[in-house]
Amino acid sequence: MNRTGKGESHGAATIVNAIATGKGAAFGIDLKTWAEVNVLDSPKVEVSIEGFSREPTRLVENCFRAVIDKMMPGERPGAKIVTRSQIPVSRGLKSSSAAANAVIMATLDALGEKMEPLEAIRLGTKCAIDAGVSVTGAFDDACAAWLGGAVVTDNRNDELLRREPMDPNLKVVIHVPPFQTRKSGLPRSRISAISDVAEMAFQMALKGDYLGAMKLNGLCYASALSVDQEVAFRALELGARSAGLSGTGPATAILVDSEKLEKFLSDIKSTKEFIITDIFNGANA
Repeated sequence: MNRTGKGESHGAATIVNAIATGKGAAFGIDLKTWAEVNVLDSPKVEVSIEGFSREPTRLVENCFRAVIDKMMPGERPGAKIVTRSQIPVSRGLKSSSAAANAVIMATLDALGEKMEPLEAIRLGTKCAIDAGVSVTGAFDDACAAWLGGAVVTDNRNDELLRREPMDPNLKVVIHVPPFQTRKSGLPRSRISAISDVAEMAFQMALKGDYLGAMKLNGLCYASALSVDQEVAFRALELGARSAGLSGTGPATAILVDSEKLEKFLSDIKSTKEFIITDIFNGANA
């Protein structure tokens, strides 16, 4: 056996983090992760994450094995898997969800198989929990990264509650601090303490008020996680439509009207560096 397949997934940013309540919302962004899977007869799985040689590979291996177990029960082929990404790792921009999506797509492509997107996403969320890279499985993040647009989900039941395009006139400005946030070090008791506020943000998102929900979520999670949100406040002062902590940070996502972007950047960029990208509303948007 020597079959090669390719897959790609976008990243995403947070509207409402699901850790506190098990319910979340996110939107797709135009940063990508690519995966190439070469399925081999040997049972060994070799993983190369380009540019991040020290990153754990368990999530990638789990996703490959999950697809094999589903499509080739009882067989034990191996693989050489290579991933590369535009998405900063462990900054709250859904790099793990994008990697899981891309590896599942690439493995299916290598096998010449198809799977419904939500079934494939649910497979990836189980792999993320098993690999210890997600508390909830991040069904919201994985849906936004795969499907695009704004999604609202119940991660406890892997249920997609709402999905629709975001305003395509919005540009995404992302402040990415140089340090990483690992899920193993999160203050769970502080996060539980703000679950009622997180629920308010979720209800706003469920009604379609994504920009308001994003601001409220950012304020409550940044406080719980002791993450400086001065950049979000400065962005809002300068006319950003919304701004808030993405995931558990440290990245802050900011939404700006495209016609105001140049002036916004000239006003705010004097002391900070930013990634500028677009909303990802789905392949057919």
